[in-house]
Amino acid sequence: MTITCFIRYEIDPFKREAFEEYSRNWGQAIPRAGAGLIGYFAPHEGSATTGYGVYNVDSLAAYEAYRARLAASPEGRANYEFAKRERFILKEDRMFLKLASAPHTEWVRP
Repeated sequence: MTITCFIRYEIDPFKREAFEEYSRNWGQAIPRAGAGLIGYFAPHEGSATTGYGVYNVDSLAAYEAYRARLAASPEGRANYEFAKRERFILKEDRMFLKLASAPHTEWVRP
């Protein structure tokens, strides 16, 4: 069973560009470390302080192995250090969910 990790970030509204750079960096590092990246999402309209990261893993055990690979990779370490140095992430919450609505039908456009 695949599980999806949702990370909710509270970010400094004056450092949105730094969060977007951080997101682009994960766009390369996360798939290389073995997780199925769905995407990172930065504020656009509404809240100027909320961002999300979303990716799939096969299990919590696979998540732990992925996290170890990510932390050991040069690009993962560099991105963690970038976030620590620039301090644009104020809070980070992580939760794991499973898809409950499948199977889906095709999308019909009006």
